[in-house]
Amino acid sequence: MAGFLTGLVKGFGPKLAIGAGLGAAGLLVASKIDRPAATEGKTAEVSPEEKKTAAVALAGTKPAERSRSQPMTVDPHALVVKRVLKIDGPFRHGDYVWDESGAPTTGPVIITIDLKAQTLSVFRGGYEIGAAVILYGADDKPSPLGAFPITEKDADHVSNLYDAPMPYMLRLTNDGVAIHGSDVQWGNATHGCIGVPTPFAKKLFGATKLGDMAIITNGRMLDTSHADPA
Repeated sequence: MAGFLTGLVKGFGPKLAIGAGLGAAGLLVASKIDRPAATEGKTAEVSPEEKKTAAVALAGTKPAERSRSQPMTVDPHALVVKRVLKIDGPFRHGDYVWDESGAPTTGPVIITIDLKAQTLSVFRGGYEIGAAVILYGADDKPSPLGAFPITEKDADHVSNLYDAPMPYMLRLTNDGVAIHGSDVQWGNATHGCIGVPTPFAKKLFGATKLGDMAIITNGRMLDTSHADPA
């Protein structure tokens, strides 16, 4: 694992610019993954409880609900990127791509969200199958950082706090954070949720299950130089 983690994190340009690495930003959670140097010859120590938490999330079993302040620990073995989607041209608000061709039909699904780049990516078995420009929480209601499992799915959800429709809702926390369909336009914001174009939200809803993991970061980026562009 030490060899895998060595040199993993790199910075590259904002994802609202074009580039084949567009979909993989945000895959590492800064405070949640140990990255020992290869010369140490050691692997990071992980407690039994952390291993159990990560295993539950990847297995698809409904995990315990979490608040914004209770992100889960990420298993580094789940973060291997094998392919990223090639996106030509600017990626603007309301834009998305979805392409499952060549990707495995089964395997763990991981959603990565980079608030700084305002993008979300979906990986199945290490293959990126979707990417979209997002809305996120305003300053007074920020979106949380960390890794959160999906604990509820509701295609016709309506917010009980704001009486607002949240189509194809994927709940991440028990205090109001979810991924859901939105009118993704420049200047709009949410109350902490991650808003994606509703047609994209429908595809994401169909591709995910309870326990799949969403990782929210603010500018942490992954080296995808060895991944094959689709």
